[in-house]
Amino acid sequence: MIKKSIFLFLLFVFAISTQAQQIFSNNKYPLVDFRPPLDIVPPALAGSFGELRGNHFHSGIDFRTNQREGYPVHAIADGYVSRMRVQNSGFGLALYIVHPNGYTSVYGHLSRFAPKIAEAVKTLEYQKKTFELDEFPAADLFPVHKGDVIAYSGNRGSSGGPHLHFEIRDSKTENTINPQLFGIQIPDNIPPVIYALYQYKLNKKPFNEYTPKTLIPVTGAAGKYTLGKAGPLIISGETGFGITTTDRHNGASGINGVYSIELEVDGKTIYTSSLEKFAFENSKAINSHVDYPALITSRRSIQKSFTDPGNPLQIYSNLVNNGRIELKDQQVHELKYIVTDAKGNKSILPFTVKSDGQTVISTPDQPDGVPCFYNKENEFSAAGVKVVLPKGTLYNDFNLVYKVKPEPAKGAYSPVYQIHNNLTPLHVGFDLWIKADASLGALKDKAVIVSTSGASQGGVYDNGYVKATPRNFGSFYITIDTIPPTIIPVNIAAGKNMAGTVKMIFKIRDNLSGIKSFNGYIDGNWVLMEFDTKTATLWHSFDERTSSGQHQLKLVVEDLKGNSKTYSINFIR
Repeated sequence: MIKKSIFLFLLFVFAISTQAQQIFSNNKYPLVDFRPPLDIVPPALAGSFGELRGNHFHSGIDFRTNQREGYPVHAIADGYVSRMRVQNSGFGLALYIVHPNGYTSVYGHLSRFAPKIAEAVKTLEYQKKTFELDEFPAADLFPVHKGDVIAYSGNRGSSGGPHLHFEIRDSKTENTINPQLFGIQIPDNIPPVIYALYQYKLNKKPFNEYTPKTLIPVTGAAGKYTLGKAGPLIISGETGFGITTTDRHNGASGINGVYSIELEVDGKTIYTSSLEKFAFENSKAINSHVDYPALITSRRSIQKSFTDPGNPLQIYSNLVNNGRIELKDQQVHELKYIVTDAKGNKSILPFTVKSDGQTVISTPDQPDGVPCFYNKENEFSAAGVKVVLPKGTLYNDFNLVYKVKPEPAKGAYSPVYQIHNNLTPLHVGFDLWIKADASLGALKDKAVIVSTSGASQGGVYDNGYVKATPRNFGSFYITIDTIPPTIIPVNIAAGKNMAGTVKMIFKIRDNLSGIKSFNGYIDGNWVLMEFDTKTATLWHSFDERTSSGQHQLKLVVEDLKGNSKTYSINFIR
C-alpha cells in the first residue's frame, strides 16, 4: 500500500513537471535527472533566470542561504568536475560539472571547495604562483556522484550577500538554460506583477532617446490587470508598447524577473520574449531589450515589446513587423499582454486601441551627425581623434554626435572629446584613438584614457596616439597614472606575534588604472595571497609552510601601468 502511494505521488509530480515544461518550450529537457544543489527546504530564490541585471541577463538562479555561508553544496547528478575557477571578482570560487546527459552544472560564489578539490586547487596555485585560476581537469580526475558534497556556499566574488549561484548549461553550445525547466522545483503560486504600460510613437524610425513615449497607469492584482483610464488608447502611425513587470515566489522571495512576455493584437500574437536560454556573448543585448534611455535617466526597467534590428538575442518568437503596430483602419482593436513566470503563473493585461486616422504625432529627428549603421563597421576621424565601431556594436542606425570640449580637464594630456552620449547602448566596445599632447613625452607608458567621470578605459601608446576600447559612449581624454597602489595592513605589524592568528589581512587599492598583480613572499618563498575585489581585502591563510619562529614578509602590489608598492616587515609566528 505504501509503495503504491509513493508511486502515485511520483507520478503526480512527474505529470505536473511535464505539463509545466510544455508550457514554455518545444525542447525536451530531462525532468528527473537532477536533484537540488542545496538541502535547504523550502528552497527560495534571491534571483531568477534571465532576471534584468546591469548590462546583462542573470545567467542562473540564486538560491538563498538564510544570510549564512557554509551550507553543503551537492552535485546535482553523476558526472565529473570539468572546470575549477578562482577569480578576484565574478563567481569568486566556482565549480563546473559535466553530466552524461549532455548538460553542465555550475556552482558559483562558493566559500570553499570540498577537501580533495581544494587541495588540488591550492597545489596548482602554488605551482603557477597565482591566486586566480581557470583549470580544466581530465574527466577521470574528479568523478562525482549524485548528492556528493562538492563545496560549501559562500559570498565570494561579485556577490551582494551569501547565496549560491546555480546554472545548467548545454555542454556543447555553452548556452545557459533556465534550471526550472529541468524539474528544479521552487514553490510558487504567485503570478507576476504588472506595474505600468508605455506607448511609443515609432513612426518607422529607429528607437532612441528621442522616441516619444507615454506612461499609462495600470491597476489590478492577483494576475488580473486593467488600464487606469477608460476607453481605447488613441494611437497614430507606427506604435510600439512596453511594460514594467516583476515576479516573486512563495516564502522568502526576492523581487525577481518574469519568464515570458507575449503581446496579442486581436487574438494574434505579434511578440513573444521567452527566457528559456541564451548565449553569453549576447547577454549584454539586455540594453536593446529594455528602454535603455529610460533605464539610464530614471532607473526604470521597461521591457520593450518591439525589437531593434541589431539585437542578436534569440529569445524572441512570433514576431510580426518586429512587434511594431500600425493600424490601417479606425476600428477598435483588442490588445492583450500575457506575462508568465517560470512556474506557469500568468498575469493578463487587456486593453483596446484605436487609430483616429487624422492626428499626426511626429517623432523628432535625431540631431545632425555622422550617420552610423547597425549592420556594418563604422569609422569616424577628426583632428586628434579616431573612432571605429566594429560591425555588431550597434542595435540601431543613428547619427554620431562629436564635440571637442573648449576647456581641458585637470591633468589632461589632450582635449576632452565627447563621443556621442551615454543614452545609446553598445553591444561591444568601440576603438578610440586620442592624439597625445607633446608634453606627454617620457610619460607615454603611463598614459591612460579616462572618462570625465574619472573611470579608466585603459590605454596603450602608439605613434603619438593613446588607444583604448571604452564600453560606452561618453567624454574622454588622456591622463597619466604614476601613483602606485596603497597597502594597508589590518592585523599585522612589524615584530607582531601572529602565532594565534589564522591569517594576515590587508586592504589594497589603486587610484586609477587598476590592480594588475599582488605577490606575497615569506622568507623569500612565494605564498598564496587571496583577494576579494568588492571589499578590497587581501589575505594569506597560514599553513604548514610557515613554521614557528621569526619570519620576513614582503608584499608587492602592482597596477596596470607598472607602478608598484612594496610592504616589508618581520613578524613572529
